[in-house]
Amino acid sequence: MNAPLLELRNIETFYGPIMAIRGVSLRVHQGEIVTVLGANGAGKTTLLKTATGALDSSKGQVLFDGNEIQNRDPDWIARQGIAHVPEGREVFPLLSVAENLAMGAYNRRDKQAIAADIETVYGYFPVLRELRNQMAGYLSGGQQQMLAIGRGYLAKPRLLLLDEPSLGLSPTLVEEIFDIITRLNREQGLTILLVEQNANAALRVSQRGYVMEVGGIVMDGASDMLLQSDDIKEFYLGKKEQGIRGRRRWKKRKTWR
Repeated sequence: MNAPLLELRNIETFYGPIMAIRGVSLRVHQGEIVTVLGANGAGKTTLLKTATGALDSSKGQVLFDGNEIQNRDPDWIARQGIAHVPEGREVFPLLSVAENLAMGAYNRRDKQAIAADIETVYGYFPVLRELRNQMAGYLSGGQQQMLAIGRGYLAKPRLLLLDEPSLGLSPTLVEEIFDIITRLNREQGLTILLVEQNANAALRVSQRGYVMEVGGIVMDGASDMLLQSDDIKEFYLGKKEQGIRGRRRWKKRKTWR
């Protein structure tokens, strides 16, 4: 297999005195959808913020296309080809749908290509075309999520980071959002790192997955194998309160091949 597009090597990240990420390593190869699963507080969002420069790591390396990018400015990292769709959508509420999409392309100067990409987004999310002059703050949660993903796509990234795209959405909308994620990967060749609590939905659209608990990775492997794991079924699909680490006291990462 070729060298990964994104690679984290033994990353440690702190919030003040608290270690939020402890020795995390993962890889995302060109053309993949890779998912990171875990409950609230597992460190998933911190992982994405470390990869995009919003948080500095105290140890380890973040490599994008073979080049070290850890602790660089988020703007510089975005210009290298990484777009981040944050948890909670974070659209610009007083700007229209069309203006929000245009903000996604703020680093670009290819006006004709930008216009074509906006049409592509409207093709994936027809409701956004209908609401293009509506202020984003008045959209439903599902429509805001569509807009956030569309805005990320307008950056024309090589790697799209999605943080909890299913959060707060109905099952029907979750299915629609994940269908679009799959199509963006398949039809546009977009590489995606997906952070999720919805293990069932995430593992069904991804090729590989990692499971995080208390800042570390406790399982990883092919998504279809993780779906068959008793631990995943019990603690994520079965919505048990106690985590994998709590039951087994993992001494090292469990890998499924």
